[in-house]
Amino acid sequence: MGASMAFGWLPVILGVCIVAPQSPAGPDASIVRAKRAYARAVELEAQKNDAAALSVLWEAAGLAPRNPDIQNRLGEALERIGALEAAIAAYRVAVSASPDARKLSNNLILALVKGGQGPEAVERARALVTLAPDDPDRYFTLGLAQSEQDVNGALATFRRVLELAPRHTLARYNLALVLKRSDRLSDALEELDRALAIEPRPEAYYTQGVIYWHQGDLERAVRALREAVAAEPRYAEAYFALGSVLKAKRDWPGAVAALRRAIVLRPDLPAGHYTLGQVLRLRGDEKAAGTALDHAERLRRRGQLDQEATVWTSVGTQKLDAGDLSGALALFRRAISVSDGYAPAYYQMGRTLQRLGEDDASRRAFARAAELNPSLVAPRNP
Repeated sequence: MGASMAFGWLPVILGVCIVAPQSPAGPDASIVRAKRAYARAVELEAQKNDAAALSVLWEAAGLAPRNPDIQNRLGEALERIGALEAAIAAYRVAVSASPDARKLSNNLILALVKGGQGPEAVERARALVTLAPDDPDRYFTLGLAQSEQDVNGALATFRRVLELAPRHTLARYNLALVLKRSDRLSDALEELDRALAIEPRPEAYYTQGVIYWHQGDLERAVRALREAVAAEPRYAEAYFALGSVLKAKRDWPGAVAALRRAIVLRPDLPAGHYTLGQVLRLRGDEKAAGTALDHAERLRRRGQLDQEATVWTSVGTQKLDAGDLSGALALFRRAISVSDGYAPAYYQMGRTLQRLGEDDASRRAFARAAELNPSLVAPRNP
């Protein structure tokens, strides 16, 4: 949702590899392999294959631990799965390697906010403002950093952005979000109207719809959410909210259609299946409702297991690239015991066994990773 402050995942405490030994083939060979892995990860991300991309980024980061682009991309991938401590560690490495890169600094600041390290985030953002006090985008980053801990400061900062750049739509949108969190809903709606008059952003319509929903104005909520999905047809959260509002209106066919669209766009989210099950039960289709609710519960449980497996795999990768091969192998096996279908754990196990000289076992691990996710092929030597 653009640069909004809608944070979904809870922090996961784990480490990330930032130092790796030289490969036996020497530093030049490591750089070649790192670049190859990074390019592959970018390709996988474009294909929406995030699990495979993360595994390859771990490999690239181990081969080139001081490369800011690789570390930043690794941080972004870890942040998407909620591994915030690991993401912050990767961003720190990226910023230390390239301190003048604004995107890297911004990523670190916003990850610090999400990870509950707001004071450091604000301190870093203020330092950026001090270097260029007339730059509205630096004030905007400061406002984002303040939003979760200093409401009055955030309001003042976003208003300062708008003094410097009156058509800064994202500043106005985030000002509305802070007002919403402060229960100043009328003021928030006014700011959203002003933002939409400048640029019809889908997230502004979405937030408008959610506010109307919470106020009990279901007709306006439906109109705003329909505007959101018209502006962004792949906006799963807006379809989910629309389905929920239509459920409140007892418009069963409309709710089912919106929720099914949300599920098509984000089939992995339990909430869509759960709400669909509720709607189907309310309209009397008990069999279909049971199927949807059972599927929601399976997804919820699978998500918990995969998240735990991600933690162990991440910590294992840290040990692998620090040279603790036996410790890494134990953690990858633990990840697999939690979630036997978690392909990245098999991939990292294959890397570990390869370095241990256990070629047959390594090939089996890579084969299992590829079976679960065909994009995870064994890394090639240069």
